Amino acid sequence: MGAVGLGMGSAAFLGAAAACGRVGGAPPSTSSATTAGPADWADLGRKLTGTLVLPTDGRYATAKLLFNEQFDDLAPSAIAYCASPSDVQRCVGFARAHGVPVAARSGGHSYGGYSLTSGLVIDVTTMASITVGPGATTATVGSGARLIDIYQALGAAGVLLPGGSCPTVGIAGLTLGGGIGVFDRLYGLTCDNLRSVQLVLADGSLVTAGAGAREDLFWACQGGGGGNFGIATSFDFGVHPLPEDLALFTLDWPWAAAEEVLGAWQGWVPTLPHALWSNCQLLASGPDLLVRVGGVYAGTTDALDGLLGPLLASSGGSPSSRFVGPESYLRAMFIEAGCEDLTASQCHLPTQTADGSLSRSAYSAKSTFIVDPLPAGGLAAAADAIASSQQIAPGLGAAFLFDSYGGAIGNLAPAATAFVHRNALAGVQMTATWGSGTEPADAASWLGSAARDLAPYTTGAYQNYIDPTLADWARAYYGDNLPRLVRVKSSVDPDDFFHFAQSIPTTLAS
Repeated sequence: MGAVGLGMGSAAFLGAAAACGRVGGAPPSTSSATTAGPADWADLGRKLTGTLVLPTDGRYATAKLLFNEQFDDLAPSAIAYCASPSDVQRCVGFARAHGVPVAARSGGHSYGGYSLTSGLVIDVTTMASITVGPGATTATVGSGARLIDIYQALGAAGVLLPGGSCPTVGIAGLTLGGGIGVFDRLYGLTCDNLRSVQLVLADGSLVTAGAGAREDLFWACQGGGGGNFGIATSFDFGVHPLPEDLALFTLDWPWAAAEEVLGAWQGWVPTLPHALWSNCQLLASGPDLLVRVGGVYAGTTDALDGLLGPLLASSGGSPSSRFVGPESYLRAMFIEAGCEDLTASQCHLPTQTADGSLSRSAYSAKSTFIVDPLPAGGLAAAADAIASSQQIAPGLGAAFLFDSYGGAIGNLAPAATAFVHRNALAGVQMTATWGSGTEPADAASWLGSAARDLAPYTTGAYQNYIDPTLADWARAYYGDNLPRLVRVKSSVDPDDFFHFAQSIPTTLAS
């Protein structure tokens, strides 16, 4: 899951999107299709270059699992591990012909469990090649590639792609919904670095969307959310040279300073150069409470020390622990992923690599954005919400993660891509974690209460932290970009074949 616990080393910190996927709720999914008789799964299996796993297969119990243990009881009719775009096309054609609902799956980290369905799961993880183009300015990445493998491959070639922290997240969902990470203030969101995307559409056609080709669809794929418009099979990205210098920092304060530190942090972020990304974390693990500020700077340690001065001066007291130090790019990304002492192969689940050593987990989450700094009431609401987790849900792991926005993220207009939240000061992720199984009632109660307490001071929600409990979810995720997204959806998928509980509709509700 990344470095989420309180017992982290001095250089560890919670990176952007470190929660690795959270939220409960059943994932209903239905697809409009023309039924041509019962599904002949054996026939589909024979036609695939990849592998079809059925409930009778010994691999099924593992193949159906998502990262979040909440969804372990869900049982698809089949999982197709597609080895090529042609396999995806065959799956789409089969599902349409037989009236079978589908779900696209890359990393399997959908916060709402929407990577599963009662019908056919179209899994693209076999298509995971990573190739750096001539001149090392672009990279072509298969839609099934996981972040840790992308960072390893690109880093070895001397380039980087901005992205999230959770190592086993798939590139497809991350990119299509936006893509928050530690280099976004410097280079933009993952979707901002997208140059073109190859997709299988609802009619089974394989298309490429980019500048000069299906530009409306390309716009929608830059933050419109995964699973809405087609099934991505590969991406072309612009990539960036590794910074000559890189430094990390972690500052901890006792809980009594939580409101003052968060207030100081939110006033400090707008003053920062684009090369510095930071987050502020309010953390609870049972009775233990902590406030932490961490970050990544594309520059020297000496320069970072100078940039930290105003934060330290305005935070009302010296931190109880302090780490500032240089780091290589790859090691920084492994630290961010919670894989500081692991190899890239080990930084996977055991089901993904032979020596994978990570574990799945059970969690829920909500998200929102701060546009203006929280007033005193908002700061108190955030701190009180974390402290209250001990009373509402004893033993719960609770966190508010404030990720800095601005910089290159805000350089684009809200309508420039489907990702509309360009004017945010910070994104906020509210998370609840527990041991295993379905969401406990007290966890749901705390998370709902915490979100309500913060709601008067925030706006919107992040589509990659998709939230089945959110009422006006379409407006919260997409704002004024929703009408254009609906037009794109109705154009490429008029009968709503790619449908799930929070998919883009083909018409706007009156």
